[in-house]
Amino acid sequence: MRLKLVPDETAINFLGSWRFTFSFSMVLVVLSIIAFFTFGLNFGIDFRGGTSIRTEATQPVDIGAYRAAIVPLGVGDVAISEVFDPTYGPDRNVAMVRIQTQEGGESISPAVLAEVEEALRGHDPTLQFTAVESVGPKVSGELVQSAILAVVAALAAVLFYIWLRFEWQFALGAVAAIVHDVVLTIGLFSVLQIRFDLAIIAALLTIVGYSLNDTVVVFDRMRENLIKYKKREIMDVMNLSLNETLSRTVVTSLTTLLALGSLFVLGGDVIRGFVFAMIWGVVVGTWSSVFVASVVVKRLGVKRDWSKNNDDGSGKRGGTQFATGE
Repeated sequence: MRLKLVPDETAINFLGSWRFTFSFSMVLVVLSIIAFFTFGLNFGIDFRGGTSIRTEATQPVDIGAYRAAIVPLGVGDVAISEVFDPTYGPDRNVAMVRIQTQEGGESISPAVLAEVEEALRGHDPTLQFTAVESVGPKVSGELVQSAILAVVAALAAVLFYIWLRFEWQFALGAVAAIVHDVVLTIGLFSVLQIRFDLAIIAALLTIVGYSLNDTVVVFDRMRENLIKYKKREIMDVMNLSLNETLSRTVVTSLTTLLALGSLFVLGGDVIRGFVFAMIWGVVVGTWSSVFVASVVVKRLGVKRDWSKNNDDGSGKRGGTQFATGE
């Protein structure tokens, strides 16, 4: 016997409440934009520039004591946060100390770094410094520009690809779904103030690819059914297509989430932000393929005579987005 997560035949009216689901998505988009401009992003060392020091100790992390030890050194803005990981035992306490870029230099000098380490060890002699990372302001600025260009280029490529493969209505639907996913992810990171670094940019680009893949599968079946059932209402055809691809969507999403869940629990704090973004991206990507991309196509309308013979048996071919017909 094989496991069936979804029955062979389903008749779920996905688009029956499309006004509510689409409006709900748009409200979330607006709230995400407001959150971004209200709270901003907790940029990591990649984008802010400066020096990041990772510490480990057997004693519990005392953020106030750490700060009191470093501030008298006059190194500028200091951000200290404790790293929580369920795989760490009680004798493994990890913290991240971030120090702003120093005036006239890309990072703190080795001498200043030694002073910081000595000051922290004065508070806790068991303290170990497991990693030191420095990024200058020029490099961080270039990384921000490159990250924005990467996301915009991905959206442009998606628009062009879907327009070639389907029609412009489908292209706009796919891009709307992807923008929805990216904006909601950024909004969530703004609200939760999770560190936003290059790994998250990689996650955003991966989310774009995942959402596109899911959307194209739905659009392929939708195009087939629009040709096959020319006399049925477009809403019925779309619901039929979504039901026919439901099994694939559920299996793909669940298997992906199983792998990501394992990484989130066991992968450690270094990749936890990336994995969290991916988990969120799988959820919103699946949602947007059904309740955003399909609704946009429905509202824009799409022709039904792609390339098949007409139903009247005349043998005349209907036009496509490329052909003018005969």
